[in-house]
Amino acid sequence: MWDDALLAAAGIPITDAHVISIGGGLGSFAVVDFLRIAGVEASQIRVLSRLAAPYDTFAALARASQLRPEDRLRSDSSSTIDNVWGWPGYALCEAWTERSLSPLWRVVTEPILTVVAGVQREATRIGWGDMLVGCRAEVVRRRAGGGYLVLASRLDDTALFAVRCQHAYVALGYPGPRLLPDTAALREQYGACPQVANAFEPHEHVYRQLVRSPGRVVVRGAGITASRILERLIHDRDTLGARTEVLHVFRHYVPGPVGPPWFRRAGGDGFAYQPFNFPRAAGGGQLRRRMLAMTSEERALLIATIGGTTTARRRRWQRQLSRARREQWYRAVVGRVGELDLDGSGRLRFVLFNGGAAPRPEAADFLIDATGLDDTITRHPLIADLVDCGAGLNALGRLDVEPSFELRTMRSGAGRLYASGAATLGGALAPVDSFWGLMHAAMEITDDLADQGTCEFPGVMRSLTQWWRWMRNRPP
Repeated sequence: MWDDALLAAAGIPITDAHVISIGGGLGSFAVVDFLRIAGVEASQIRVLSRLAAPYDTFAALARASQLRPEDRLRSDSSSTIDNVWGWPGYALCEAWTERSLSPLWRVVTEPILTVVAGVQREATRIGWGDMLVGCRAEVVRRRAGGGYLVLASRLDDTALFAVRCQHAYVALGYPGPRLLPDTAALREQYGACPQVANAFEPHEHVYRQLVRSPGRVVVRGAGITASRILERLIHDRDTLGARTEVLHVFRHYVPGPVGPPWFRRAGGDGFAYQPFNFPRAAGGGQLRRRMLAMTSEERALLIATIGGTTTARRRRWQRQLSRARREQWYRAVVGRVGELDLDGSGRLRFVLFNGGAAPRPEAADFLIDATGLDDTITRHPLIADLVDCGAGLNALGRLDVEPSFELRTMRSGAGRLYASGAATLGGALAPVDSFWGLMHAAMEITDDLADQGTCEFPGVMRSLTQWWRWMRNRPP
């Protein structure tokens, strides 16, 4: 626990804000948006972030994982993160913009370009730029007398300063792309090693090279990102004349429908199919009620059953894969890649361990790893420090939060410390790492802060008034 005198003695200047949001991504945006609509003035909020815009990380990950601006997300129009009321949804807004009815037939998905434009518009409306402080948040400490002190360093000159606040919120997302041990070892040995690419890092050089000359590429992963990578490789063969051979390595091959009788989902050709990361009931139905009554260990088991690696069942992409299998330039195997190295010509060489079969030497020009993002939240120095200072972890190794998303054991007098997003998976809400999950968490946090007198509870009349202001693009 720190006090003001400690910072003053160290010569660290202190500024004040009632609520601090640390992260500056879509999680921060959702919370700040709700608070502004609930009556909190922009002068009372500060957003500590290295990002210039709240959608920067989302857009970069989408671009790297082969989602183009016109492509549609695996979400629906109830998850309008820039519109807390959910109406009009993305499809109606897109139809109005295009002066066409065709988007209304696609109401179960969201185009990336529309999402980014909507967030940009709403950020301007709520005064995001006035609340944003470009910096790196280093640590959060409980303050003597209540509230919190956040120590941060500026981006330009690394000078330290502190922000004194009553309530704080943390949403840092994933620490970065997941690097499997063989990939990490190869990069450590050879440096950048462009032959090995992570799907969530820029890797256009792979596709450019495969268009220029025939090559073989290994794809690892079975989720939505892996399916997008495959779609890009097939597109380049069909339209740009690439002569690429694809070896797709599955850790677990799904031959057909999977899951217990009470929760069974479609599957086949190695993929498990599910429209969203979690079923709808995990957000507001019977599964949500069950999770609220469960222990942390029980939630972890249920999340493993109803979540996991899935992709959307898209007919066009399935037809493409069927054709690729018939033409024998796409091959799927179950196993793992081992002994990854470079040969004298710079090609990848490795051993494919395929179940009970004998290990088989293989070679390829590139390997694209689409096995996901790093979910070890303590790789964030700020979160690691919070854990060292008493923040608990749940059974999945994520931050242990109340249903209101307040961190257990971290209350400071009348102050509250909140967190949401991927760092809180394993709590009472399963789909935390989604637009809907971020919005639901923001609503819970706002309701809890309304109980503390920070803002007004957004009742019917206030909600209607604020919606009308949103429709006219007027500040809250």
